[in-house]
Amino acid sequence: MASSAEALITSWLASLAHERRASPHTLRAYGDDAKRFVRFLGEHRGRQRISAAGLNKIAPSDIRAFLTLRRGEGLGARGIQRALAGMRSFYRYLEREGIAEGAALKSVRSPKLPRTLPRPLSETDAARTIHEAGEDEEPWIAARDAALVTLLYGTGLRISEALSLKRGDTPLGESLTVLGKGSKERAVPVLPAVREAVSRYAQICPYDPGRSGPLFVSRRGNPMSARDAQSLMQRLRGRLGLGTSATPHALRHSFATHLLQNGGDLRSVQELLGHASLSTTQKYTEVEGARVLAVYQAAHPRAMAKR
Repeated sequence: MASSAEALITSWLASLAHERRASPHTLRAYGDDAKRFVRFLGEHRGRQRISAAGLNKIAPSDIRAFLTLRRGEGLGARGIQRALAGMRSFYRYLEREGIAEGAALKSVRSPKLPRTLPRPLSETDAARTIHEAGEDEEPWIAARDAALVTLLYGTGLRISEALSLKRGDTPLGESLTVLGKGSKERAVPVLPAVREAVSRYAQICPYDPGRSGPLFVSRRGNPMSARDAQSLMQRLRGRLGLGTSATPHALRHSFATHLLQNGGDLRSVQELLGHASLSTTQKYTEVEGARVLAVYQAAHPRAMAKR
């Protein structure tokens, strides 16, 4: 069994990737948090190199001191919550391997998060984003960007789900089976506009990674990453004058919100999004309620009379 903390982190991340199919984003965030914690422990204990035995000697005060340091570095409540989740996952792995106990982590509470609502694009801005995505000077890049944005908005896929599609999945049929969070499969209907956009891209893409290769590739033919998709949306925001909330995930929010605005029922939207809990999907009804209230307050004569 590996004896250094760094080697144990590597083994833990490998188990998350292969056994639990954690997303690349989760692996990167959890790994960064765990490495920061190990470095902190070493400095906290007089510049020691932390071994497996050292991981078994943590106290709640060590964890609180680490979180206090991270808050001082500007990490918000959501980041603190994620750091704790990663550390708890790491220590669950250590407990399973008989290396260390995570009792100290159980006594530290996660911070309460401020309740936030999804921030979707308007239907008009979603259409503008799809159109603008297809305006790159390189035809196949324009087709790729338009296909990705159309897919995200037209199916509500998470960016990790969209980028996990293979070339062999094309041409897309009337439905698509994806593997979501928790390795749960779900079937998602595929609109004709989505099928057409993806087919056009697949036909003119200059790279052929084979049926098991990635559908979406970078300019150099490597698998397209979530960071590439975020950069794409950043460019589109700049060209269209959209706010910083216009991210790849905002297209998923827009998919759900626009379905509910146009008569979709909550249970169906829950299934389409792959939410385990209906309460997660219910946030989108609150978005619509907030929009209606804003329209009422802006338009009702009695509301305007109070200004």
